[in-house]
Amino acid sequence: MFFFAEEHHMMRRMVRDFAESEIAPLSADVDKKARFPHETFRKMAGLGLLGIPYPEEWGGAGADYLSYAIAVEEVARVCGSTALSMAAHTTLGCGPLYHFGTDEQKKRFLRRLTSGEMLGAYGLTEPNSGSDAGGMQSRAVRNGSDWVLNGQKAWMTNGGVAGMYTVAASTDPEQKTRGITAFLLEKGQSGITIGPEYEKLGCRGSNTVEFFMQDVRVPDDMVLGPVHRGFRQFMDILNMGRISIGAMALGLAQAAVDQASKYALERTQFDRPIAEFQGIQFMLADMATDLEAARLLVYQAAMLKDRQQDYAVAASKAKLFASEASHRICHKAIQIHGGYGYSREFPVERFMRDAKLTEIGEGTSEIQRIIISRDLLQSAAKSLG
Repeated sequence: MFFFAEEHHMMRRMVRDFAESEIAPLSADVDKKARFPHETFRKMAGLGLLGIPYPEEWGGAGADYLSYAIAVEEVARVCGSTALSMAAHTTLGCGPLYHFGTDEQKKRFLRRLTSGEMLGAYGLTEPNSGSDAGGMQSRAVRNGSDWVLNGQKAWMTNGGVAGMYTVAASTDPEQKTRGITAFLLEKGQSGITIGPEYEKLGCRGSNTVEFFMQDVRVPDDMVLGPVHRGFRQFMDILNMGRISIGAMALGLAQAAVDQASKYALERTQFDRPIAEFQGIQFMLADMATDLEAARLLVYQAAMLKDRQQDYAVAASKAKLFASEASHRICHKAIQIHGGYGYSREFPVERFMRDAKLTEIGEGTSEIQRIIISRDLLQSAAKSLG
């Protein structure tokens, strides 16, 4: 599998050991009770797992993006909820500040995020604006030396447990996506209200809330990057997020393969382990092949990013294939378990519920297909002259 440096092997071993000893014992309870695992995140912070791809000067671990993808994969292998909140904090919470923030903004917030002193959250999606970010209804209006924000965000991961939020609001509605600006907000700031948690199908232990802004005043030093450049910034961050969501899909798929293989060897029917039946063998073969192909795409996208090459389309391909492969793999794992797979007695039903999120978050599968086909057709058009 590629030519990993020793640091990548070390990252996998370290995170796997931690995940199996500290996260796995809590995962079923976290899912059942829809409980955010605060204790786990405190321990992850202590190990430096909440700022993996950021430089040490800003409190991060100074590792590359491939190391980060491996870490998310290993966490997801035991708990999709924890992996989702980890990825949302690291990519969506820390990423905008690191890539677009001023040195003053970084000094004020970034070390506190990468160290895990506080978690970060990201607000783009709205009740009436999901894939169509240009339809955003949140508004930021200039008032004296401040901006005044009003609006609502939906599906904000970590929103109820975060200490800092990056949110997008329209500063020029007529310009659609070209009139969106990003702002930094703090927990407890006047005018911010956190809504109740969503009752979700999967990733139930990952905190996901609605986020309301009513006359929230934001000074210029809390504007993230240039005014009207917010949409481009958010799209850049989503490209990074697609790699981490793809890595999450890998971890869930690996867990499903592991559980299904073990069950097939232990479960007997007609006086033989079901692993001896060709029908089961074929399903396992398809699962293993899907998983390996997905892993190659995700790791390739991470490596392209690390080499500072254009990785946006590669990230879309990786996220699209890995998420849908993970769904197929988890579905087959339940089928191999039969009736037991449909119950909470075995974890494969949780894996499938968690995997569904990866087909939606950071851009739906349909949006990824638009991105990929658009790139393909643009290349074809250029070749025609």
